[in-house]
Amino acid sequence: MGEYLKPLPSKNLDDKPLWDSCKNHSMALQRCASCGQFRYPPRSLCPNCHATETEWRPVSGRGRVYVSLVMCHSYGPAWEKDVPYNVSIIELEEGVKMWSNVIGCPPDEVKIGDAVVLVYEDVTEEISLPKFRPAGHQTP
Repeated sequence: MGEYLKPLPSKNLDDKPLWDSCKNHSMALQRCASCGQFRYPPRSLCPNCHATETEWRPVSGRGRVYVSLVMCHSYGPAWEKDVPYNVSIIELEEGVKMWSNVIGCPPDEVKIGDAVVLVYEDVTEEISLPKFRPAGHQTP
């Protein structure tokens, strides 16, 4: 594993279970123990019912592209070799939306509504980032 130059998430008490599950290549998200709604990003209060009871549950890893952008300019030296690249909002089957990248295809071929599946990019010994690839494509 080479040196990773892009910003990394910092684990805190609220999101440590998320990053630990991604490192194990089995993403789990926070779910309200009262109403059952998944939530992302992790937080102490359910936005649906305002309960504070929380559990962590594995997610399916399947979703659809909700928003897609093609970044054509580098916004720092760490991204120069990636241009052009895709930045998307993915809506998971569980109802949450998260920013990520769709990889494994040209960035301009990613379309709203495309089915995607979760894959992981191991960027350090401690962090694996959740990324997505088009459903039906082999893992790169």
